[in-house]
This record gives sequence, C-alpha cells and structure tokens, in this order.
Amino acid sequence: MAPFQIAPGTIGYALAFGAIGFGFGAVLEMAGFGDTRKLAGQFYLRDTTVLKVMFTAIAVAAVLLAGASAFGLLDMSRVWVNPTYLWPGIVGGLVMGVGFILGGFCPGTSVVAASTLKVDGMIFLAGALFGVYLFGETVGSFEPFFLSSYMGRFTLDEWLRVPTGVAVLLVAVMALAMFWGADVLERHFGRGEPWSAIALRPRGAVKLAGASVLLAASAVLVLRGQPSPERRWSWASADVKRSVAERGIFVHPAEVVALRNDIAVQTAILDLRDEHDFNLFHVGGARRVSPEAVLRPDQYKRLLDRPASSVAFLVGNGEATALAAWKALTALGVSNLYVIEGGINRWLELYPVPQCVAARAEAQRPTADGLAFRFAFATGESEPASWPELSASRAFQTPCEPTALGAAPGEHTEVVWPNYEFTKRVKLQTRAAVKGGCG
Repeated sequence: MAPFQIAPGTIGYALAFGAIGFGFGAVLEMAGFGDTRKLAGQFYLRDTTVLKVMFTAIAVAAVLLAGASAFGLLDMSRVWVNPTYLWPGIVGGLVMGVGFILGGFCPGTSVVAASTLKVDGMIFLAGALFGVYLFGETVGSFEPFFLSSYMGRFTLDEWLRVPTGVAVLLVAVMALAMFWGADVLERHFGRGEPWSAIALRPRGAVKLAGASVLLAASAVLVLRGQPSPERRWSWASADVKRSVAERGIFVHPAEVVALRNDIAVQTAILDLRDEHDFNLFHVGGARRVSPEAVLRPDQYKRLLDRPASSVAFLVGNGEATALAAWKALTALGVSNLYVIEGGINRWLELYPVPQCVAARAEAQRPTADGLAFRFAFATGESEPASWPELSASRAFQTPCEPTALGAAPGEHTEVVWPNYEFTKRVKLQTRAAVKGGCG
C-alpha cells in the first residue's frame, strides 16, 4: 500500500524526487507561470489561468487521494498534512498575497522564472531567500503569536463535520463554479466583451465532459465512503501484525513505571474501562475514555499530535479491549502506542492495594476484561499502587484504619515496591515530514 518508502540518501530517492520536481517545474513553465504578466493578470480578472490550473490540481488531487484511500491503495494516515496554526496562517497568507500582487510571483513560480534566466524571477527569488533569512533571525521576537491557535492536523471534512467523500464533492462543485465564473470574468475584463454578449451557459464539449467525470468520481466517493478502522487494520503490514502475534506491543507494568520516572519521555495512559471500574482504582494521571469515543477524530487527533518524545499506553481490566483499540488507532496512523500487559488486573498483582481495600475475587485469564478484584472502597488514584514511581506522598489516602497499615494517624509511610525485571518493549518512533507545494 502507498505511500511507498524510499530510503533517503539513495540513488532511487534522488531520482524519484528529482523527477517529481522536474515535472512540476515543467508543468508550471508550460502553463505560463514563469511570466509575471500572466500571474498578475488574475488579480485584474484579465487572465485567470493561475486559478484554473491551481484549482484543477486541488480538485483532481482530492479525488485521487480520497479515491485511493477508499479503495485501499493509499494509507492516508501516512500522508503528511501540514498542521494548522489559524491566525499565523491567515497573516502569512495575507503577506504572501500582497507580495504576489506586487512582485508577480509566488516562491515556487519565481524558481521557475529564475531557471529560465528571467531577471525579474532571479531578483524575486533572491528577495524571497533574504526574507526567509530575516524571518529566521526575528521569529523569536514574536514566537508566541507564531505558535498560537494550533489546531493540529485539521482537514476540510473535520471542519465541516461531513464524510470525506462529501467534502471532496463540495470541493469539486466549488472548483467548477469558480471555473465558470472565471471564464465569464475573463471574457469581459480580458477580451472586452460586453456583459450582454456573454452567454452564462458553460461552453465546450471537452470542458463539460471533464466536469462530468469530476462530479461522477466525487459521487462515487460519497457512496463508497472511507474504510473503517477494522478494514484499515486488514491492510496493515505483516511486520505490524507480527508485533501483535509476538506480543511486542504489550508493555510490562514495571516498564511503564520506569518511563513515568524518565524526564525525557512524556507518558499518557488511556483507561478504556467503564466509569465504575475506573473510580474503584486507576493508574495515577490516567484519562478515562470509552473504546468507542477513542476512535472519534477529536480524540485520536490528540494522540496524532503528541510529540515524538511521548508514548501512550492503553489499559483495560485485561487486554482484549485495549488490544482492539490499539489495532484501530494504529490503523488510523497513531504511533508510539502500546498496551499495558495484563491490564489493571496484572497491575494490581504487582502493585497491590491493602487487603482491606480490595482482594482478588477469582482467577481470570490475563486477557479477560473483567475486574479480578473485589473492592470494598472506591479509591480512584489515592492509593500508593496508583503511583508506584513515588515512594511517598501526602496525597496518598486510605479508607482503612491506620493500624491496619502499621502507621499512626496522619503519618505517611514510605512504600517500597519490588524491582521487577522486564524486557524493554517501548521504542519511540519519529515520523519524517516530506512536504512540497507551490508556495
């Protein structure tokens, strides 16, 4: 399944990206994008070639990407989507737009013009490079604004809250409407035709055929829909499935504790149990989320947006629910995600609460999802067992009598847990961003 991985630094890597860059530049030059008069003409409504070419690319790419994903040819979770910083993006767009009007180029088209030895393109490109240098030297003075209004990987279907196919159809309809409007405006402002002589009906058999194909393909995507997490998991690589079979994704509770003590690693624990079991006992700092809710975009985006130095753990009473959620989230592109081995049942075996708080009710398989301990009190995260990385804390509380713990009232005794041996499973992965575009 695409996207295919090509090792950086190899001949294949250089040839692949060289061919893409050469082809992209050639298309821009053939479209006339190395000529400032054609580029600037769109702002005077005399020549709307730029709008037509760009929105053709946007509409066709949207249909092909969504179609490839819908039919299992492309893993969209591995496609880089530039994170959204709303207000900095708006300001940056305005700055670039003004520069486009004044200079007649965007950065990409200035490279095209410079490569054909156009002097204005060379000067614009030099100015753009100096602007990049100046920005790098001054960004620290306005960094809070530059990093503000962060929205992560934010796509059109998420903004409109519609299925991906519907969003693609809307893009196609918008593009076709803009093509029609651009034609009308171009005939009046560019060719001088009076409004009364301009027919509003779209013309040209080729244009109508292309529009029909675009709309038909978008309609197919609406009917087809995007693959479910279960379907995506069936397309997962053999290596990923082998990691499950060989239990490489299951992390010993002692390794979780060790990582919670590591200041170089950020850890998060998602507890997939119901509210009742969560209130009885949970690992300190864990966030409860239902197995259904964790697959909502607003939830799993929080995992996608986590930095490369972070790792998240899923936990249930046993392993079954957490494993199912792990498969679905992995299929959606979440990395650095693991399952706590044996769930809360295993955690309580290694880091037990006092007998007066809970006692084992019945023997269960490690993968079973029922709570194997009968609690007399709901302790939440107030027991030392919730925070094994802390030897003592005044936040620890217990409903038991102080004498049952061997301590006087108000006294907080140090807790010493055994040093359990474990095989390290967690390997932090980084995701390199390969980006491109005209800007």
